[in-house]
Amino acid sequence: MNAKQFYDWQTSGGTNDVMRLVGVLEKADVAWCTIGGVAVNHWAEQPMVTQDVDLVVAADSVDQAVSLLEGEGFLSERFEWSVNLKGQSAVSVQLSTEKFYRDFPSRSVPADVHGILMRVASLDDTLSGKIKAWSEPKRRQSKRIKDLADIARLVESHPQLWSQLPEDLQKHIEPPQ
Repeated sequence: MNAKQFYDWQTSGGTNDVMRLVGVLEKADVAWCTIGGVAVNHWAEQPMVTQDVDLVVAADSVDQAVSLLEGEGFLSERFEWSVNLKGQSAVSVQLSTEKFYRDFPSRSVPADVHGILMRVASLDDTLSGKIKAWSEPKRRQSKRIKDLADIARLVESHPQLWSQLPEDLQKHIEPPQ
């Protein structure tokens, strides 16, 4: 079983949804990138399957991107800080509209994540996004613990990131050896 087949198995057909999402955004030449766990999977040595695909598009392209994805069969629901999209699989897509992430697409890199070609946030942006998520006091404990694990995975794979961690976070992550 290759990486794409494994991802598809874990997400009840998510490969098709993710490939449709990527195809729509690329065809429309929308500036975009994945953030969160998918981006961590690119930068960490050992990927972990996630059913969430978090992404950001250029601020002036949010409505266009949502419209195009709806045209491809994705259902959308708008919230204060995101637009959530659902295709035909177990994959949940969250398009962040937070100002914090707006410049991430301009620094994104092409990547192969689970056998799917896509754009991911730069290493520094991926780390800063995870630090922001971990720092949210109202975030569910289980999500914050996952964010902490993702930060640890990034530091283990890229020891130079240790110096970018805030002091309160360094207390929770072992320094690189």
